[in-house]
Amino acid sequence: MATPATPITLRTARPLEGLRMETSGPPGPADGLVAEHLRLLGATGDGRPGGRFALSGRQFGSGTVTARTTWGDGVVDEATVQAATGIMAVHGRRDGGPRGLAVDYAATATGLLTVQALLAGLLAQARGGRVPDAEVSAERAGLLTVSQYLAAAGAEEGEAAELAPGGPPFTAADGTLFELETLDPGVWAAFWRALGAPEEAIRRGWRPFQFRYATACAPFPPVLHEIVRASPWERVREAADGSGADVCPLLSLARRAAEYDGAPPWELAAHGASYAGTTAPVDAPLAGLTVLEAGRRIQAPLAAHLLGLLGAEVVRIEPPGGDPLRGMPPACSGISARWLALNRGKKAVEVDIKSAADRERLREMAARADVFLHNWAPGKAAQLGLDHEHLAAANPALVYAYTSGWAGRLPGAPMGTDFMVQARTGVGAAARPADEPPAPSLMTLLDVLGGLLGAEAVLAGLLLRERTGCGVRVDSSLLGAADVLTAPARARAARGLDPRQPAGFRRPLPTADGWIALPDHAAIAHDLRALSTGQALERLRGRGLAAVPVVTDLADLLATRSISRDAHGAPAVPDPWSFA
Repeated sequence: MATPATPITLRTARPLEGLRMETSGPPGPADGLVAEHLRLLGATGDGRPGGRFALSGRQFGSGTVTARTTWGDGVVDEATVQAATGIMAVHGRRDGGPRGLAVDYAATATGLLTVQALLAGLLAQARGGRVPDAEVSAERAGLLTVSQYLAAAGAEEGEAAELAPGGPPFTAADGTLFELETLDPGVWAAFWRALGAPEEAIRRGWRPFQFRYATACAPFPPVLHEIVRASPWERVREAADGSGADVCPLLSLARRAAEYDGAPPWELAAHGASYAGTTAPVDAPLAGLTVLEAGRRIQAPLAAHLLGLLGAEVVRIEPPGGDPLRGMPPACSGISARWLALNRGKKAVEVDIKSAADRERLREMAARADVFLHNWAPGKAAQLGLDHEHLAAANPALVYAYTSGWAGRLPGAPMGTDFMVQARTGVGAAARPADEPPAPSLMTLLDVLGGLLGAEAVLAGLLLRERTGCGVRVDSSLLGAADVLTAPARARAARGLDPRQPAGFRRPLPTADGWIALPDHAAIAHDLRALSTGQALERLRGRGLAAVPVVTDLADLLATRSISRDAHGAPAVPDPWSFA
């Protein structure tokens, strides 16, 4: 086998080095986030407020790549986007009614998608293709963040688990709020037996706990909460240690601010030069490029899905018999609607990574690919001989992308899953206003943002490869996604201010037959419960308030928004970018 590629020092260490960023126009969603990420990637410019971004520089010829951000159709800010796209409905399932996220979730997604659009435009230019102008709306970004839930709502059959209020976090006897995580039903049972829970409650609790990633709620038996409330935190810790379960107390934003290391949300490392590039005209930014994806759950599959939407051929590496999540209910034409939301259009190859022969076959596939993307458990790739150094030996031009939980930045951290990362990083506090106890959202906030961040990192790696002729390793994480999402709250905490939003923030108002949401900075003292939603909207709009009805049934979106059906009949949200 050839000697693995070794890191080298590069003159251009960042993909946007030498490019200038200019902003113009009225402010849009997440302008500051876009400007910050462009600067981290090497662009210069003042980054004044403005919703239109332009990147230019002699390194990429005379063309200027632009992207514009908007809120969308009939929405004016984060609160109204959350209401109109179903985010409030999904986040509120645990509580039994729509709730707004107190973090700027849709705007954050919009910002990451805007950076992707700019990087994709530069790639198209570098590869001899048409340089498109892009538009990214927070409305489309919001629909993307709930795409799995929308797909399930439009499936041919009902949910396999009950959609009803309930779920973690748990509260120990001393008041410690904590999250529990395990992917193993045997570990789940052992944990609860150690606390003395009844066998029937343990049995009935597993399914809603297991499906909470899919349903955004977990209505397990109340006795499980009661058992924990009677247990001191140390006993809970002992039960977790003895069973193999992970528990994590909900930490504060001040704690995260104090330990924050200022690291960027991804890391790019260029390696041995070998890539000659291409100038053949392409009809999409990633047309002609191949992405191998060995992804589980949401984070890596979503990143690869976005790369596919930009023109790459995506090949999923699946275990013998295929990805078991293909059969996860509810289904459309016999295939999981949720699985299709992340994986439609991808090719698939079954590889037994436990087999030496199949691992060698995977190395051969990677030798012909442009990107290898995975989110395996820490250390697994190295154990299998499939880490960057192994694959780069045969393909030094490879962009090797790892989307992890913690990126190795927090020693002793718990399992790197969405809800545990939310608990450990203060997202549980940031997501709720000050008059509610902290609680990680059961909507998969970080898995989705982690997928968006992973796609951004891969695009940056591909662009760096075009500019340097080098293969690149890129690392992104759920921790990076959490830090991006909570940056404003964490900054307030670092200044000694209250990092949480005020009481009642983004809480929709009930009407006689539904709910309405007001823009963030609107204030109303009237009780609207005697009015229909239509009457309340008419009254508020007559006062100049841009109120919107809150979507409470995601099935209603299938007829009112630009959502199509794929070849299997599953709902498909529109591409998050509009290119012209």
